[in-house]
Amino acid sequence: MAGVRRLLEALGRRGSEILAVGIFGGLLIPPLAHLLRFVILPEVLALMTLVLLRIDLAAVIFHLKRPGRLVLLLLFHLIPSPLIVRLLILPLPLDPGIAAGLVVFATGAGALSAPAFARLVGLDPELSLLMTLGSTFLLPLTAPPLAFALTGVDLALTPLALMERLALVVGLPTLASLLIRRLAGRDRLERAAGAVDGGVVILLTLYGLGVMDGLTARLLADPLWVGVATVAAFAADFGLNLLTTLAFLWMGRREALSAGLVSGNRNMALYLAVLPHAADPRIALFFALCQFPLYLSPALLRPLYRRLEMRPAAA
Repeated sequence: MAGVRRLLEALGRRGSEILAVGIFGGLLIPPLAHLLRFVILPEVLALMTLVLLRIDLAAVIFHLKRPGRLVLLLLFHLIPSPLIVRLLILPLPLDPGIAAGLVVFATGAGALSAPAFARLVGLDPELSLLMTLGSTFLLPLTAPPLAFALTGVDLALTPLALMERLALVVGLPTLASLLIRRLAGRDRLERAAGAVDGGVVILLTLYGLGVMDGLTARLLADPLWVGVATVAAFAADFGLNLLTTLAFLWMGRREALSAGLVSGNRNMALYLAVLPHAADPRIALFFALCQFPLYLSPALLRPLYRRLEMRPAAA
């Protein structure tokens, strides 16, 4: 057991690099990606449980005591973001599937993996968690009308269906994490923190492999389109990250950077399940390609975050 624990702790310390390399496994080994596609739901449940074990409940309460800030972050995340993206891409000669994908991407809730990524790069996982859950709850009210008005894509998101999904992928892990906290105790969980981080890295890698199913064949069929769409996906991820960070620097550097990370990392898995059959199939392909900036962002941005953390904040 000691050897397994040391291995998990080592994986947790190198999580950013492992995720950056692991995301390409689904392209290089298509049968593995296809196999892992069928266990995505158990992976998500286990991942959320481990993420919640590493959340500081006192820090969550601290953020909840400042509801005005949280509301501003959520509103900016869900409403101005797609409008700004739409205005920015209007003059660009983009493929219609990519253009629609960019706008719908900007309507999305934060990725469930955002708190784990925030911890990997030294930002605020508690604020990331609250933004992710809050934007997911509000999604049925904002995303369908905005997506339809801006792109004509009809997202079949209903509050009831989303609440059922949340009860599964958030409710069950919450109960499981509370039970584990009670049985294990605070001291034991603190000693196991590094091993828990290693488990998160493994589950994130397996999830990333599963969502790559079918992408290799599409890459070989139309490499030019895939290349352009991948560049657009990186621009959307890092662009929304930068935009949100700059908009909320007045809150403090760490909070702004954490909000930016969530804004750039959106939950496209939810949209893949509700895209209508009549929608342009290239939109779904674009959403799959969004996994690359999602998984590469911790390795690419961590040095920048460290440098910014070392600089004194502006008065």
